[in-house]
Amino acid sequence: MKYVVIGGVAGGATAAARIRRNTEEASIVLFERGEYISYANCGLPYYIGGVIEDRERLFVQTPEVFGRRFNIDVRTRSEVIAIDRAKKEVSVRTADGKEYRESYDKLLLSPGASPVRPPLPGIDLPAIFTLRNVYDTDRIKQYLNSHTVRRAVIVGGGFIGLEMAENLHHAGAEVAVVEMADQVMGPIDFSMAALVHEHLLQKGVKLYLKQGVEAFEPSAEGVTVKFQSDIRLEADLVILSIGVRPETKLAVEAGIELGEMRGIKVNEYLQTSDASIYAVGDAIEYPHPLTGKPWLNYLAGPANRQGRIVADNLVFGNKVRYEGAIGTSIAKVFDLTVAATGLPAKRLKQMEIPYFSATIHAGSHAGYYPGALQMDIKITFSPKDGKLYGAQIVGYKGVDKRIDEYALTIKRGGSVYDLMELEHAYAPPFASAKDPVAITGYVAGNILSGKMTPLYWRELREADLSEVTLVDVRTPDEFALGSLEGAVNISLDDMRERMSEIPKDKPVFLFCGVGLRGYLASNILKANGYADVRNLIGGLKTYLSAVKPVVSSGWSCAPVPRKETCTCEEPVAARVVKVNACGIQCPGPILKLKKSMEELQAGEHLEIRATDAGFPRDAEAWCRTTGHRWIGSRSENGVYRVEIEKATACSVAAHQQAPVEKGKTFILFSDDLDKTLATFVLANGAAATGQKVTVFFTFWGLNAIKKVQKPKVEKDFFGWMFGKMLPSSSLKLKLSKMNMGGIGSKMMRYLMKRKGVDSLESLRQQALDNGVEFIACQMSMDVMGIKKEELLDEVTVGGVATYMSRAEEANVNLFI
Repeated sequence: MKYVVIGGVAGGATAAARIRRNTEEASIVLFERGEYISYANCGLPYYIGGVIEDRERLFVQTPEVFGRRFNIDVRTRSEVIAIDRAKKEVSVRTADGKEYRESYDKLLLSPGASPVRPPLPGIDLPAIFTLRNVYDTDRIKQYLNSHTVRRAVIVGGGFIGLEMAENLHHAGAEVAVVEMADQVMGPIDFSMAALVHEHLLQKGVKLYLKQGVEAFEPSAEGVTVKFQSDIRLEADLVILSIGVRPETKLAVEAGIELGEMRGIKVNEYLQTSDASIYAVGDAIEYPHPLTGKPWLNYLAGPANRQGRIVADNLVFGNKVRYEGAIGTSIAKVFDLTVAATGLPAKRLKQMEIPYFSATIHAGSHAGYYPGALQMDIKITFSPKDGKLYGAQIVGYKGVDKRIDEYALTIKRGGSVYDLMELEHAYAPPFASAKDPVAITGYVAGNILSGKMTPLYWRELREADLSEVTLVDVRTPDEFALGSLEGAVNISLDDMRERMSEIPKDKPVFLFCGVGLRGYLASNILKANGYADVRNLIGGLKTYLSAVKPVVSSGWSCAPVPRKETCTCEEPVAARVVKVNACGIQCPGPILKLKKSMEELQAGEHLEIRATDAGFPRDAEAWCRTTGHRWIGSRSENGVYRVEIEKATACSVAAHQQAPVEKGKTFILFSDDLDKTLATFVLANGAAATGQKVTVFFTFWGLNAIKKVQKPKVEKDFFGWMFGKMLPSSSLKLKLSKMNMGGIGSKMMRYLMKRKGVDSLESLRQQALDNGVEFIACQMSMDVMGIKKEELLDEVTVGGVATYMSRAEEANVNLFI
């Protein structure tokens, strides 16, 4: 029997070796168009960044050693260009251009996938690269060695893109990541990706989300990356990490059937539509075990498993069935570890599969043992029977162990109840007596039983808070550092004595730092006759991360010296007191900060270490409210170090925050192009001074914040009529005068572009990036039949009371 394998990485090499282990009688020929086989594809970014110093460490096997050890005819730099299924022959082209034909009895396709390179202007400039193989790696490494790369742009925020961002940062470059979606790391939900956004920004990475690249232009720096929003970034190096597509050209030309996802269609034995031809790896599509629908899975683990299975079926006949993959993945993003398995909430929603989710924030091991780091976990599950659909983890230590437990439970058809029954090895250096995996099962069980009614972050963001009682159950000290607008503070420990302050005729929304105290408070209220009580899932940690806008201000300039406002002599070699708050959950670190500060003398410094990612923000807010001097913060390997100086009379005068200036409020009633432009220009100007700015969109002004691509929504007849008569988006707005049937507005946009003036859409995005609050009038939306889903995602909905509260906080209210 003669076996021919096309492709010598991952699945192909694994299958070839397994065939030989199954039989010594077979003839095996392995074709690889590149120079190398069986190399560490996933290690390529780390070699570029210098983490892996020795290039040879990337190669698991050389063609010579592999061929000799397994008695396989390995032919590198040999590309299979055609398959003759009738004659059972393949046509091969060698590196020197010669062609020949090779026969086979059974053929295995493992061609992999190729990086996407959209036909954008300038995409072939010499400073633009993709990363897929050793050849790409060598080109990038050579460019880094021969050029001064100070600024690098990564187009695409997936796993490879973020690994490249980290490694280019490690190599000394300033890095910007451009992503067309509203988040990085597509396999995880937005609320989990928001934690990654925070970490990337902390590491100095610039994030440009919801931004599409329009073109590349040569420049003195190397290349100019031009966005569709007219933003321009100068870069010395650009890495395209937009995605990959299956290599199916050979299969298509041979008449082998593709599936609906345009991958090679295989059956449960990994056999194609031709009984003599099998396929594995990135090029195939296969039904997802949870949905039964075909999907493409570009991961090395499943490819290697497929290689082993297909080898057995090639040699012994179709006996081993492939069960499918659920997309279990993991990546290092600077200090973070990000992992996912199964189906996230966004995909379940897209597929109209009912689901619940649970989010927890726990320690990687017992908090009292040194080195415990925070781990954020979200699971999705069936509201009917608790069947586990998916899991996502953002953390530091122990992420890999937990994601594998979730993956095994999902692949075995398990439920959240199985998570409770998992028996974990426990010792303080490794875990807690209640492991985070078990805790997610407990939380999910409480939701399913009705013991806890969940409130998800999007529901809170979009709620009309005038219709509910919003209660912060944290301590008064925590509340003083900042809370949600409109919340009243009744701490968990005071809940029984003060519950009479909470009306029973309105829904009660409870929240705390991470969700635990909110759950305990909800038990108290439900047991005392409160019918509608909901607890914020994931607490403030999840909510604040999810709603916080991602702002990137462009490349950094030369360091600016710190402005000294204190004229007295600084204490010489101030004593630094170091305090360890690692492993302590919220509110422990901030309470420990307060207590430790009380024991210091004026002028002494406190350095406190914590593993709570929100602690630096809380500590800085505490300094603003108390007058102590904020020195700064830094993070390394999941540990956050904050340094604060205890206030002296001088330092209070120099560093205590000045009185907060009142903000600006604009009401946009018009949808005239010129008036809308003026609104955003004024809003950006006010925001640039650091003031709080709110734009309230009412009636025709709502047309300025409509999405260009809108989802389908149900409307009554009048809503449908308004939709037909009103501008569909800001691109359709007209001038208030001299519009001339639309010619005037087109002329205005042309002249603005010609003179380098930002477009309306660019000004609007700048306003959002600068933290300007967009509020849509609920009454106007109801009258005109406009749905929240038709508006920009950053827009919140409010009524008159919302506007009046903003107006009271402002010293300028402008009606346009």
